[in-house]
Amino acid sequence: MPSALARTAAPPQGLPLALRYACFAVIASAINILVQMAAMALHQGPSALTVAIVAGTLSGLVPKYVLDKVWIFYDRSASPLRNLRQFVLYTLLSVVTTVLFWAFELAFHWLGGGEATLRYLGAALGLGLGYWAKYHLDRRLVFQGP
Repeated sequence: MPSALARTAAPPQGLPLALRYACFAVIASAINILVQMAAMALHQGPSALTVAIVAGTLSGLVPKYVLDKVWIFYDRSASPLRNLRQFVLYTLLSVVTTVLFWAFELAFHWLGGGEATLRYLGAALGLGLGYWAKYHLDRRLVFQGP
Protein backbone atom coordinates (compact mmCIF):
# COMPACT_ATOMS: atom_id res chain seq x y z
CA MET A 1 0.00 0.00 0.00
CA PRO A 2 1.12 3.64 -0.18
CA SER A 3 3.16 3.73 3.03
CA ALA A 4 6.27 5.25 1.39
CA LEU A 5 4.13 7.87 -0.34
CA ALA A 6 2.24 8.54 2.87
CA ARG A 7 5.46 9.24 4.76
CA THR A 8 6.92 11.63 2.18
CA ALA A 9 4.05 13.49 0.53
CA ALA A 10 2.73 16.68 2.02
CA PRO A 11 -0.86 17.80 1.50
CA PRO A 12 -1.44 20.74 -0.85
CA GLN A 13 -1.25 23.94 1.15
CA GLY A 14 -4.01 26.50 0.88
CA LEU A 15 -6.60 24.27 -0.79
CA PRO A 16 -9.73 23.69 1.31
CA LEU A 17 -10.57 20.08 2.12
CA ALA A 18 -13.84 20.14 0.15
CA LEU A 19 -12.05 21.44 -2.94
CA ARG A 20 -9.30 18.80 -2.69
CA TYR A 21 -11.88 16.04 -2.22
CA ALA A 22 -13.96 17.30 -5.14
CA CYS A 23 -10.89 17.47 -7.39
CA PHE A 24 -9.85 13.94 -6.46
CA ALA A 25 -13.40 12.68 -7.02
CA VAL A 26 -13.37 14.32 -10.47
CA ILE A 27 -10.02 12.66 -11.26
CA ALA A 28 -11.25 9.23 -10.18
CA SER A 29 -14.57 9.77 -12.00
CA ALA A 30 -12.77 10.78 -15.19
CA ILE A 31 -10.60 7.66 -14.97
CA ASN A 32 -13.74 5.57 -14.40
CA ILE A 33 -15.72 7.02 -17.31
CA LEU A 34 -12.75 7.02 -19.73
CA VAL A 35 -12.07 3.37 -18.95
CA GLN A 36 -15.76 2.62 -19.47
CA MET A 37 -15.68 4.36 -22.85
CA ALA A 38 -12.56 2.44 -23.86
CA ALA A 39 -14.06 -0.85 -22.71
CA MET A 40 -17.25 -0.18 -24.69
CA ALA A 41 -15.17 0.62 -27.77
CA LEU A 42 -13.05 -2.53 -27.39
CA HIS A 43 -15.70 -5.01 -26.33
CA GLN A 44 -18.96 -5.41 -28.21
CA GLY A 45 -21.67 -7.84 -27.34
CA PRO A 46 -24.23 -8.68 -24.69
CA SER A 47 -21.83 -8.29 -21.74
CA ALA A 48 -20.22 -5.05 -22.98
CA LEU A 49 -22.02 -2.77 -20.52
CA THR A 50 -21.23 -5.01 -17.54
CA VAL A 51 -17.57 -5.29 -18.52
CA ALA A 52 -17.35 -1.50 -19.00
CA ILE A 53 -18.95 -0.68 -15.64
CA VAL A 54 -16.80 -3.15 -13.70
CA ALA A 55 -13.58 -2.07 -15.46
CA GLY A 56 -14.33 1.60 -14.85
CA THR A 57 -15.15 1.02 -11.20
CA LEU A 58 -11.99 -0.97 -10.50
CA SER A 59 -9.79 1.54 -12.35
CA GLY A 60 -10.75 4.40 -10.03
CA LEU A 61 -10.42 2.49 -6.74
CA VAL A 62 -6.66 2.50 -6.06
CA PRO A 63 -5.94 6.09 -7.17
CA LYS A 64 -8.85 7.38 -5.07
CA TYR A 65 -7.71 5.37 -2.03
CA VAL A 66 -4.18 6.79 -2.23
CA LEU A 67 -5.41 10.36 -2.73
CA ASP A 68 -7.91 10.09 0.13
CA LYS A 69 -5.45 8.43 2.51
CA VAL A 70 -2.65 10.92 1.96
CA TRP A 71 -4.25 14.26 1.06
CA ILE A 72 -7.75 14.12 2.53
CA PHE A 73 -7.42 12.22 5.80
CA TYR A 74 -3.64 12.82 6.27
CA ASP A 75 -3.15 9.21 7.27
CA ARG A 76 0.59 8.60 7.57
CA SER A 77 0.45 5.11 9.06
CA ALA A 78 3.36 2.93 7.97
CA SER A 79 2.05 -0.34 9.38
CA PRO A 80 1.44 -2.79 6.50
CA LEU A 81 -1.25 -4.53 8.56
CA ARG A 82 -3.07 -1.27 9.26
CA ASN A 83 -2.76 -0.22 5.60
CA LEU A 84 -4.18 -3.56 4.49
CA ARG A 85 -7.05 -3.29 6.97
CA GLN A 86 -7.83 0.23 5.78
CA PHE A 87 -7.70 -0.75 2.12
CA VAL A 88 -10.00 -3.73 2.66
CA LEU A 89 -12.50 -1.63 4.63
CA TYR A 90 -12.22 1.19 2.08
CA THR A 91 -12.93 -1.32 -0.70
CA LEU A 92 -15.92 -2.84 1.12
CA LEU A 93 -17.42 0.60 1.70
CA SER A 94 -16.73 1.36 -1.96
CA VAL A 95 -18.93 -1.61 -2.86
CA VAL A 96 -21.78 -0.07 -0.88
CA THR A 97 -21.48 3.32 -2.57
CA THR A 98 -20.86 1.69 -5.95
CA VAL A 99 -24.34 0.16 -5.77
CA LEU A 100 -25.70 3.73 -5.70
CA PHE A 101 -23.50 4.69 -8.66
CA TRP A 102 -24.51 1.63 -10.69
CA ALA A 103 -28.20 2.17 -9.90
CA PHE A 104 -28.03 5.69 -11.34
CA GLU A 105 -26.03 4.63 -14.39
CA LEU A 106 -28.29 1.69 -15.19
CA ALA A 107 -31.47 3.69 -14.56
CA PHE A 108 -30.32 6.41 -16.97
CA HIS A 109 -29.27 3.72 -19.46
CA TRP A 110 -32.76 2.23 -19.27
CA LEU A 111 -34.58 5.60 -19.30
CA GLY A 112 -32.51 6.74 -22.29
CA GLY A 113 -33.11 3.58 -24.27
CA GLY A 114 -29.41 2.66 -24.20
CA GLU A 115 -28.20 6.09 -25.36
CA ALA A 116 -24.60 6.62 -24.21
CA THR A 117 -24.86 10.32 -23.29
CA LEU A 118 -27.66 9.71 -20.80
CA ARG A 119 -25.86 6.66 -19.38
CA TYR A 120 -22.74 8.75 -18.75
CA LEU A 121 -24.84 11.52 -17.20
CA GLY A 122 -26.33 8.94 -14.83
CA ALA A 123 -22.82 7.67 -14.11
CA ALA A 124 -21.62 11.17 -13.25
CA LEU A 125 -24.60 11.82 -10.96
CA GLY A 126 -24.24 8.43 -9.28
CA LEU A 127 -20.52 8.94 -8.79
CA GLY A 128 -21.09 12.37 -7.25
CA LEU A 129 -23.65 11.09 -4.75
CA GLY A 130 -21.56 8.00 -4.05
CA TYR A 131 -18.44 10.05 -3.32
CA TRP A 132 -20.39 12.32 -0.98
CA ALA A 133 -21.57 9.28 1.01
CA LYS A 134 -18.11 7.66 0.77
CA TYR A 135 -16.36 10.65 2.34
CA HIS A 136 -18.59 10.47 5.40
CA LEU A 137 -18.23 6.69 5.73
CA ASP A 138 -14.44 6.85 5.32
CA ARG A 139 -14.10 9.65 7.86
CA ARG A 140 -16.06 7.69 10.44
CA LEU A 141 -14.92 4.13 9.73
CA VAL A 142 -11.66 3.91 7.74
CA PHE A 143 -9.41 6.87 8.61
CA GLN A 144 -10.62 7.67 12.14
CA GLY A 145 -7.14 7.96 13.65
CA PRO A 146 -4.40 5.70 14.98
